[in-house]
Amino acid sequence: MRKLIIISAFALLGYFGQAQQIVQSESKVNFEIGGIGWSAVEGTINGMKGTVQWTENLVKSSFNVCINPATIFTDNEERDEHLKNEDFFNVSKYAEICFVSRSIVKDGANYKAIGSLTILGVSKEVSIPFSLSQKENKTILTGTLEINRFDFGLAAESYTTSIMVDDKAEVEIICVLKN
Repeated sequence: MRKLIIISAFALLGYFGQAQQIVQSESKVNFEIGGIGWSAVEGTINGMKGTVQWTENLVKSSFNVCINPATIFTDNEERDEHLKNEDFFNVSKYAEICFVSRSIVKDGANYKAIGSLTILGVSKEVSIPFSLSQKENKTILTGTLEINRFDFGLAAESYTTSIMVDDKAEVEIICVLKN
């Protein structure tokens, strides 16, 4: 009986100490950015991959996740191709947008991930408030943040003012993990 308890304890420790698998087909980044003063562009970026360690012990929790900007979709093929070129995401040179957490803290009923966001090779510290929910043997982490495109040099040369493209984008991150 004692051996069974010890084996079970190690199995549980192994489970909670391992990175959870990202469900790529359900994980995505949604964004919205204004432009030309009256219109907004909404879109999605897929291709989320990396490692997520999630435990109730937040000190042992971490994110090291990237998305693929070549998957950008705004429901306008011409605009999508423009967003992939050198004016914006330059996907031929920068194949990933990545976030690596430095710490995760409890924030009321929710959480906050603090870490480094890298876009176009430029890294900046950001704080991403997020919530956690469970559904059908999956953990769903949903976070939001505002990104200033000039902080990362995103379209900084081709769109130097915010007349055509606003300087800030609202971003929603949905990371679905297999339990």
